Amino acid sequence: MAEITGWLLDVYASAEDVSVWVLGDDGQRHHLHHNLGMAFYAAGRNEELRSLWRWLAEQPEPIRLSRTEKRDLFAGRTTVLAVECKRAGDLPLLFQRMSGIFPSLTYYNADINVSVYYSAVFGVFPLGRVHVDEQAGQITNIAPLESPWEIEAPPLPLSALTLEPDCDPFHAEPQAVLISDGKHKWRLCFEPAWGLLINLRALLARLDPDLLLTAWGDTWLLPRLLELSRETGLPLPLNRDPDAPITHKKERSYFSYGRVVYRGQQVLLAGRLHVDANNAVLFNEHGLEGVFELARVTSLPVQTVARVSPGTGISSMQIVVALKQGILVPWHKQQTEHPRSALDLLQSDMGGLVYQPLVGLHRDVAELDFISMYPSIMAHFNISPETILPGHRNAATGLPVTSSVPGLVPQTLGPLLEKRITLKSKLMTMPAWHPRRNKFKAMAAAHKALMVTAFGYLGYKNARFGKIEAHEAVTAYGRECLLRAKEAAEDMGYTVLHVYVDAILIKKPGVKSVQDVQSLLDEILDRTGLAISLDGIFKWVAFLPSTQDNRISVANRYFGVFQSGEVKARGIELRRHDTAPFIKATQERMLEILAEASEMKDLPEKLESARR
Repeated sequence: MAEITGWLLDVYASAEDVSVWVLGDDGQRHHLHHNLGMAFYAAGRNEELRSLWRWLAEQPEPIRLSRTEKRDLFAGRTTVLAVECKRAGDLPLLFQRMSGIFPSLTYYNADINVSVYYSAVFGVFPLGRVHVDEQAGQITNIAPLESPWEIEAPPLPLSALTLEPDCDPFHAEPQAVLISDGKHKWRLCFEPAWGLLINLRALLARLDPDLLLTAWGDTWLLPRLLELSRETGLPLPLNRDPDAPITHKKERSYFSYGRVVYRGQQVLLAGRLHVDANNAVLFNEHGLEGVFELARVTSLPVQTVARVSPGTGISSMQIVVALKQGILVPWHKQQTEHPRSALDLLQSDMGGLVYQPLVGLHRDVAELDFISMYPSIMAHFNISPETILPGHRNAATGLPVTSSVPGLVPQTLGPLLEKRITLKSKLMTMPAWHPRRNKFKAMAAAHKALMVTAFGYLGYKNARFGKIEAHEAVTAYGRECLLRAKEAAEDMGYTVLHVYVDAILIKKPGVKSVQDVQSLLDEILDRTGLAISLDGIFKWVAFLPSTQDNRISVANRYFGVFQSGEVKARGIELRRHDTAPFIKATQERMLEILAEASEMKDLPEKLESARR
């Protein structure tokens, strides 16, 4: 028996078992196998379950059937038919046939990603440090050596190869592939095809990269290279695992927040990671560091998490927590909204609290921002779909009442929230030149995407663990916390200029630093139980009137300059996507000139320059 320590690179179902790739401390890339089955469950009328049992007994896949009791998050203990596939790779096709023949049954744990399931069973996660006991390539035991919630993870010894066509393939015909390993660059022409493939094969064999980072790799480059490989008969070893097929997923379009979103086709590799920078959902905002962090905390494979929305990530995190606690994961959401009167609906579904700002120019304005307010509310007040008690409200505050049993959503968000708060605290004290600052910013941005989505998924109609009453409870607690923060500020002599969902802007003569508002921050934390931070102090800020009536302010239209010189603008033309570029550039330059005014008394002179 041998022992291996290293980083978990990839986990996927193969023909007979689960393939596991580890980047060893010895510098080797270890391809190991793990005999692991996966089970899914069916619930329904006894007659249908007996028919399903007989049908399953006739299928060619090796399975084991049993009747058992499992916990449904909403229905409690439920009797289900357990279908255990001895080979994890058999589950998707078997379930696809079964659900088509028996569509009226309720299914659980039927579409869980193998990597997510593996993380839940063994506590390991993508790109995390692991210890493996193996014998003849078969894993006998695997255990984590770190937690996904650690801030300072050991550096990842990942080798990468960048591939991109020499121009945008959708506006011109590329003539060559540009390749780089970070030290050397190569240019391989498409003609002749055999020359390109021979050279690319040699590079893949010599460098053996862990990651292929491509431009248009999903939608054009890799499909084109594979097509040339078929035409010439020269195999192209994009996969590190020679026995596994290259996975292709079709393109799709969907409707989200009033717009149609298109996602190109996907080309996923086995044993080697492939990330297409032009087809990754959050790559432009988070980069590779953000993608790696998302994989670590969500347990989704790197190739998957780079291409899906944050909603899939937060759902995967909830699935891991559910599996660890033996909670069934529904295939489709079964819960519906409880019947309510129109009066109760008006009282419950009010959204976030917004105050109209005081129109005009103000100095020494502090902007206070609750840290991840809605996720903090879920964690602090135990708000989860199963913890909300319908129809029960606190007599004193009118707020919804939750049970004392820790909920699934708070348990999911708690560690992530703690990690995000720690990261933000580090970033506040970290100098701009610090070598880890960009990485920490990417990690914090990835966490923010998950946090924002967690609130939306709480009321999303297709969320596995969603319920509209829980969504409404979060906003109710949010309104109460903002009111308490406003009252605390007024009690300490501040003028409240603006309140907007999770932020409050206040002014008081002489407010210049965080020390000046620290006592208020402590008071708000004491009154609400939620962490709040100073987002910045404006030298001056202008709240603008409505274009229809200058006596009326607009909640999201203002601009100002922080003490650092940074300009913050909301709701004006440069923030709009449909603004002409020259108008946007002109407005940006005007604000840069105004930002040069260190005091409000200097603004008239700068205003003339801005007009010119």
